[in-house]
Amino acid sequence: MKGFGCRVLASDPVANDELRKLGVESVSLDTLFREADIISLHCPLIPKQTQHLIDAKAIQKMKKGVMLINTSRGGLIDTAAVIEDLKEKHIGSLGIDVYEQEEHLFFKDLSLEIIDDDQIQRLVSFPNVVITAHQAFFTHEALTEISRITLESLSLFSQGRSPSAKVSLI
Repeated sequence: MKGFGCRVLASDPVANDELRKLGVESVSLDTLFREADIISLHCPLIPKQTQHLIDAKAIQKMKKGVMLINTSRGGLIDTAAVIEDLKEKHIGSLGIDVYEQEEHLFFKDLSLEIIDDDQIQRLVSFPNVVITAHQAFFTHEALTEISRITLESLSLFSQGRSPSAKVSLI
């Protein structure tokens, strides 16, 4: 966004000197909500910390017409609150490739089934909402790395050693 001449704001509990050097302004979350025209989420889903980071209170702090983008984790957004504010036209547009209930929808072929998730059906009905598949992992580089780490871990395990890769579940 800096390349397009945009002022870029970021809110993070941990200071990031690399971003500062690139001209990104570190601000409080409230300041970001109040001043940003586009809010793009790039954070992990941490229960009681970032779960429903975007809820009704957060949305009311945002500019009318804000563009909200979430390509991180579905649980960062309170879907019911976003739907209400899309209907009220407070949120100008929404782009997501993740969804709170995605495990029930996104990882199997439902083309011949009736989807009984009213929230996703409502989101799909808005002309200012774009929903795409979350496939960041589905690149040649990512799949090669996943394969390499898996084979390395299996080899170490078969030798009675601990794998070097750590897996944490949220």
